[in-house]
Amino acid sequence: MRILLVEDDSVLLDGLRVGLGLHGFTVDGVASCEDARAALHASSFDAIILDLMLPDGSGLDVLRELRNRQDPTPVLLLTAKDTVADRIGGLDSGADDYLGKPFDLDEVAARLRAISRRAAGRASPTLTWNGIRLDPGQRTAEMDGEPVALSRREFSVLEALMRHPGAVLSKDQLAERLYGWQEDVESNAVEVHVHNLRAKIGRNAIETVRGLGYRLRST
Repeated sequence: MRILLVEDDSVLLDGLRVGLGLHGFTVDGVASCEDARAALHASSFDAIILDLMLPDGSGLDVLRELRNRQDPTPVLLLTAKDTVADRIGGLDSGADDYLGKPFDLDEVAARLRAISRRAAGRASPTLTWNGIRLDPGQRTAEMDGEPVALSRREFSVLEALMRHPGAVLSKDQLAERLYGWQEDVESNAVEVHVHNLRAKIGRNAIETVRGLGYRLRST
């Protein structure tokens, strides 16, 4: 999952980027409302972590703008303003969840998975397809009940495809979910991960749609 983190505390931003990366998230961070608007205009994200008190305004303004243009991207407010009135204001402005500072990193990760799951209309915390079962929370994979060892990148590619069964995801769309802005990406990185996945879950499991991208092969 690709996350936009809007946080002006550089230490906290870097800590969340690294910590959530260990949970399997790809995190891009910005420190202002202006940069958040630019990022949201340029890229798509699976969820947003949004601070309220930013140097050039309130995160609530960014949130309201997002909802006013009917953008349903899940938003987790993460802020030191944690009174009941603050929580009500944030949720009524369109946030999907609210967590006060200080916080536990594992809880942030769990809440991100929960709001993303609800946004997709899924009740189950796991993803299943044709005998394959992924648990994004535990970062585990099974095929026909047997564990499958996947690297972090391989897991992310398969997770992206399983979140959109039947849909074709382009190489660029998959790369966005794998690598943040600050990471160098080899030109054939996605192809390598898909090749390795096919070796582990079956060479026909992932279909190449020439000129478009990849999708899970229908059964």
